[in-house]
Amino acid sequence: MRVLKIVAEGITTSFRYPHFIQGVHPTFEMPPPSTIYGHICSALGEWVSPEGLAFAYHFTHHGMFSDVEHIHLVAASTGKLKGAVVPKVLEGTVNPFKRALLFRPRLVLYLNKPEWMDGFLSPHYPVVLGRSQDLFTYTEVRMIEVMREQRAYLEHTILPYRMMNRIGRGYVELMPRFIDYRNKRRASFSRYLILNRRVHSDEFLDYDDLPESEKSFWVDPETPEYDGAHLGLVFLGLVRGDGEEA
Repeated sequence: MRVLKIVAEGITTSFRYPHFIQGVHPTFEMPPPSTIYGHICSALGEWVSPEGLAFAYHFTHHGMFSDVEHIHLVAASTGKLKGAVVPKVLEGTVNPFKRALLFRPRLVLYLNKPEWMDGFLSPHYPVVLGRSQDLFTYTEVRMIEVMREQRAYLEHTILPYRMMNRIGRGYVELMPRFIDYRNKRRASFSRYLILNRRVHSDEFLDYDDLPESEKSFWVDPETPEYDGAHLGLVFLGLVRGDGEEA
C-alpha cells in the first residue's frame, strides 16, 4: 500500500486534557486523533472530510517538564478607564497555572492519502502540533510503500482499545477522536491504548476468533529492524467508533 510519510520535529509541545481549565494543565503523552486531524487540515488549508481518512504514527520526545503560564479571565464591565473618557467594557484578572510540556517532540505520521503530498511540501498555515506557539518543521515528506508482514513490533503510538487484551502493555486513555468544526465544535471521544515501549508481535496473545486483519501487520520496511521485524503500523480512522482500526 502506498502511503504518505511525514516527519515533523519541534522544541516543545503539549496536548491539553480538554476538561482542565484552571490550576494545572497536564498533557497527553501522545497526540490525540483530533490533534492529528487539525494538523492535517492546517497543512492543507481546509477542513477535509474525515471519511476514509486513516493514519498511523510513531511519536517520541526527550522528557516532560512544567512551565508557568497565565490566562486572562475577562468579564463585562461598566464605567470609564482611569484618567480617560473611554468607556470600560471589559475587566479581568490574571490566573497563573502550570502546564506540562514535552521536550523535543518528533512525529512520524503515515497517511493513506499520498495525493496530499503537495500540501505538506508547501503547508498553507504555519506548522504547529499542539498549541499555536509549538512550531514544528517538516524534515521529510514523501511517499513510501508499506508492506503486510506476519511479524512486527509496535512502539510509541496509540492503538485501538480492543488490542489491550492481546498486548497486555501500556495504559488506556480517553482521548478526543474528532472535533466537528462545522457543528459547533462538537467533540467525539474514544478510548485508546497508549503504548510507550516496544512490544514484539511474538509477545501478543492469540485467539481462535481473531479476524484476518489482525493476523498480520502493515510495516514500514525503512524502519530499524529488531529481532527480524520492522515497525508495525495500525491505521486508525476518525469516524468509525471507539478506536476502531480503519
